[in-house]
Amino acid sequence: MKKLNRREFVETTALATAGLFAGSVMTGCKKKPETKRAGWTGFKYAMCNESMKEKPWSQQCKIIADAGYKGVEIAPFTLVKKGVAEINANSRTEMRKTMDDEGLECVGLHWLLAPPPKGLHFTTPEKKVRLKSIDYLNELIDFCGDLKGTYMIFGSPNQRNTVGISVEEAKKHFADGLAAVAEHAQQRNVKILLEHLGSDQTDVVNLLQEALDIVKKVNNPAIGMMFDFHNTVDETEPLDVLVKNFYDHIDHVHVQEMDGKHLGCGNAVNDFVKSFQALKDRGYNQWVSLEVFDFSPGGKVIAEESMKALKQIEAKLS
Repeated sequence: MKKLNRREFVETTALATAGLFAGSVMTGCKKKPETKRAGWTGFKYAMCNESMKEKPWSQQCKIIADAGYKGVEIAPFTLVKKGVAEINANSRTEMRKTMDDEGLECVGLHWLLAPPPKGLHFTTPEKKVRLKSIDYLNELIDFCGDLKGTYMIFGSPNQRNTVGISVEEAKKHFADGLAAVAEHAQQRNVKILLEHLGSDQTDVVNLLQEALDIVKKVNNPAIGMMFDFHNTVDETEPLDVLVKNFYDHIDHVHVQEMDGKHLGCGNAVNDFVKSFQALKDRGYNQWVSLEVFDFSPGGKVIAEESMKALKQIEAKLS
């Protein structure tokens, strides 16, 4: 099967904090709360909504809930024409009510800077564009907080690529931008999770260790990282070893077949067992979100067949 590319899917610091940030004590991130390792009580399965973006929000939630998921992860660009500011307070309340009525929790947001709005870029050398992107990220923090979401997954490959600068300079801009929004995120009880992406998608932060290095550099509890099966193409260790090595810093998991299709289309039911076992052994009781990049089967089929595969994986765990 052809490996799908996120570039094909989405075409297109407040820098005054940088001095303060550079002078801060770089002591690394805190360990996860003990509740995460208090004993495995079961994975919490969620589904990302973009495979159903043409359907009304209520129908999206019903499909996700009927398939057995307990959470929904939202790509903001699927809901707006210009930006999240157009979703007013009443509409946000209605979105929460719809989720509640279906027995769903809002996991949070992903595809944060994918257009609309256009013209955002987080690591560009153009200060004006970076500041605009930081401002929009703050808007997304409020949107996530208003929906009672917990996590914002920062992937957005096209909005973090190098643009005529070195990778190291782009990473510095990335860290500075995250530091600029960290306090606001903390106030809204939202955590921004840096997503490692394969080099076929972006040239900035391709490895889990690179993501962790930036998290440690920012050194704020509102900034963390996550694990995505699909994005491990540049790693040299097996999936289960990666889970074990980075477990203490994994706040969230994305899952799909390795080519980006929905679970059940490939070998995930067998190949992911060791990784899920490693998560279970460490007492991972957090979200596992289904995120796919081939929408052609339709949201209902994607939801149902992937849930069946997740249950098959779980049945193989000791």
